[in-house]
Amino acid sequence: MTAGHLTRQNSKLVALIRIQPKTKRSLLPFSFFSNLSFSSPKCVAISPNGTVFEKLQRVMSLFKLCSTMKDLNQIHGRIIRVGFEQDLFVMGKIVEFCAVGGGGGDLDYAVSVFDSVQNPDGFLWNTMIRGFGKTNQPEKAFELYKRMQEKGGTADSFTFAFLIKVSEQLGPEILGQGMHCSCLKHGLDFHVFVRNTLIHMYGMSRHIKTAVQLFDEMPNPDLVSWNTILDCHVYCGKHKEALDLFLTMLKSGTQPDDATFVVTLSACSTMGALDFGRWVHSYVNNTRFGNFILVLNSLVHMYAKCGAVEEAYETFNNMKWKNLISWNTMLLTLATHGHVDKALALFSKMLEEGLERPDNVTFLGVLSACSHGGMVDEGRRYFDIMSRDYNIQPTVKHYGCMVDILGRAGLVEEAYQLIMSMPMEGNAIVWRTLLAACSVHGNIVLGEKVRKHLLQLEPDHSSDYVLLANMYASAGQWSEVNRVRKSMRDRQVQKLEPGNSFIANSSSD
Repeated sequence: MTAGHLTRQNSKLVALIRIQPKTKRSLLPFSFFSNLSFSSPKCVAISPNGTVFEKLQRVMSLFKLCSTMKDLNQIHGRIIRVGFEQDLFVMGKIVEFCAVGGGGGDLDYAVSVFDSVQNPDGFLWNTMIRGFGKTNQPEKAFELYKRMQEKGGTADSFTFAFLIKVSEQLGPEILGQGMHCSCLKHGLDFHVFVRNTLIHMYGMSRHIKTAVQLFDEMPNPDLVSWNTILDCHVYCGKHKEALDLFLTMLKSGTQPDDATFVVTLSACSTMGALDFGRWVHSYVNNTRFGNFILVLNSLVHMYAKCGAVEEAYETFNNMKWKNLISWNTMLLTLATHGHVDKALALFSKMLEEGLERPDNVTFLGVLSACSHGGMVDEGRRYFDIMSRDYNIQPTVKHYGCMVDILGRAGLVEEAYQLIMSMPMEGNAIVWRTLLAACSVHGNIVLGEKVRKHLLQLEPDHSSDYVLLANMYASAGQWSEVNRVRKSMRDRQVQKLEPGNSFIANSSSD
């Protein structure tokens, strides 16, 4: 029997394994390797019920138990000993685990395995391209694509979709449009997977008109297409258009999923479209997504951003299951809206239930509540137990909260010493918080010192000039007020644009 004939027979065996029903999923321990004969497959008869088939089936079963690189190394070693190191399906499983299998993979190992395969197929090429796209060296995906072309490999819809995703990282203006042209040349631009990836690429590069055009050209957009174009509109700040698209999607007969609701509620949150958000909530309750934590968290966040704290709290309390994001969202909502006692009571309840361990975001909410409630001692205590009991190192945001707590209480000197003792450089927000406290409490000497730090970070921020001028005005130092205003004019510092509000006009037709 020739080696070529053997390879063709092996391909047939792989095909048989690929279509094995999933009902018989046995997890085989490593002891099965002891039953494998390590003689060359060339020395045995090949048939679906023969020895080679059984060996291959056992080897493939072992991948179900593989969760670490140590497991994979053992499997790979056995694969080589039984002679399947050139089997494309088996090598594909190894490369897939290493390149795109998650945190337990090893791309360098995937490269070494890939390079050992004499004639890699499309799946192997695509998996490696996808793997490089997930690293901090995405340009290597295009190097591999060039190598694939040089070796006569054929790119398919998956190849282009993965390369388009890489283009988003490297520069959609040139690479992305180039890949779009390549899709057109290969006749793959209307393939739904490729088209959805193109829409996403143009949307994330803020070419929303091109994204919309590509979407409108689709005769029958699927749910992923709708979700992609919705997400693109929200990302580009087209929130009203996103809500209109959501309604159009429903009219088309496409049923939304959890991702649809999350992005739609995000648009409602940003616009403050409370009535629309309430309507989405009622719609969600009539679907199977009514108990999805991701959707319910988005509803809590939407109500919070729209100022409907009671509805946010009611939604939170009605949740059958909560994760850390649920607790943090509700905690921050209560804290930022001044419901100090409720926020701290919620934190205590979270600790009592013990289902979720607080993280740095949790303590941001707690410290924010202490700040709004003027609870200096409580703030100090929570700031201390954060690192002592939970091993959470304070970030500049946590220090900012403490500066705000101390500053509101008039303890500006202590707040200044806290900033100076920080293990990181204080940003403009932290120093500006202290400057505002100095202005309120009339500490001109410290205020001038703080202003010097701000000049080094953001010399032309209008609010700093306003705070300094107000501080001098409160002390009756009008010559200093004029000096600050003159400096502001000389540096052509402009006051910030006023904010905008969204007013929903509900009319009955």
